Amino acid sequence: MRWKGRRGSDNIEDRRHMSPVGVGVGVGGGAAGLIVLLIAMFMGADPSVVLNEMQQQGGGPVETPAGPAANDEMSQFVSVVLADTEEVWAELFRRHGETYREPNLVLFRDAVESACGFQQAAVGPFYCPGDEKVYIDLAFYEDMKSQLNAPGDFAQAYVIAHEVGHHVQNLLGISDKVHSMRSRLGQEEGNQMSVRLELQADYFAGVWAHHAQKNWQILEEGDIEEALNAASAIGDDRLQRQSRGVVAPESFTHGTSEQRVRWFTKGFRSGDMTGGDTFALDYNEL
Repeated sequence: MRWKGRRGSDNIEDRRHMSPVGVGVGVGGGAAGLIVLLIAMFMGADPSVVLNEMQQQGGGPVETPAGPAANDEMSQFVSVVLADTEEVWAELFRRHGETYREPNLVLFRDAVESACGFQQAAVGPFYCPGDEKVYIDLAFYEDMKSQLNAPGDFAQAYVIAHEVGHHVQNLLGISDKVHSMRSRLGQEEGNQMSVRLELQADYFAGVWAHHAQKNWQILEEGDIEEALNAASAIGDDRLQRQSRGVVAPESFTHGTSEQRVRWFTKGFRSGDMTGGDTFALDYNEL
């Protein structure tokens, strides 16, 4: 991916100097904690309950001298990708008579406090609509490479674009509608709504990639394959098969590998922010 020498975003919060005390007692962060969380989810547990238990086993974040906030290459990369999303979505919103409100991106280490509660790195990158911020522990990128076999800088950019896709959904009022509907549905039907939301975020990630390539020619050979490999690696069916050996479609919350690849590809090919209505289709047609 061609990213060096281009503008970075001013909306980066580097909290990597905030070192949580007591995190990791019983359930640690990183890949091991991620596996514990995924297995619990696939067994039908409520992720919020699991995360709450993980939080209780740990402690709150306190500022300790864990090292200065470095202007390292990875943080520069994240900043440039975020800046690209800002420019792409500002223009797309403008075309539709709307104003795009830029999210902040928080870099953290091990655990972080957000408007969505105290979260450990095991949950992976996430978007919090309460404070309109994307959160990522950059160690997740090493987990992508070593645990999920999904390396590459464009795979990493896809992760950020997907989370920004959730911000777009929040600004468009889609997230609120989905959460309201989920509160009136059973678990399986609620999971299906979550799948629709996640696949649309994948579509929006593809829309960003379409316009970023058009605007700045960012793609190098193999980049799209990296993104598709990453989308496939985090499909519910693949993760369930790896973690427990069987697949339970009724517990899917993000979509299958094939679905995630397909919706990112749709967005990349069209570049149309209005073309990814995953809620208009029958669930079996996603």
